[in-house]
Amino acid sequence: MNNKFLQFLGIAKKAGKLVEGYNKCEELLLKRKADLIILSTDISENSKKKFENYSSKHNIDIINAFSSSELGNILGSDSIKVVCIVDKKISEKLKSLLTENN
Repeated sequence: MNNKFLQFLGIAKKAGKLVEGYNKCEELLLKRKADLIILSTDISENSKKKFENYSSKHNIDIINAFSSSELGNILGSDSIKVVCIVDKKISEKLKSLLTENN
């Protein structure tokens, strides 16, 4: 159902507009360089709350619609819990693809 979203996420990675991993994303958020946060559905509650706080503090949207294995599969890893997009246009496209598929 969200195949286009995941495919575009893979394109964003190839374009270098995506950062994956808890620490790297947190660093980007502290520097206010992230435009979108993507959390896995199976992320821990503490981590989820931490990124939700960054989201509300810096007015950044969060997508929480895919498991860590789904994110990992498309991005070339076993599992990924946190992804940040660092390009405004790519962020907008991903959000539109998500709503299009839902």
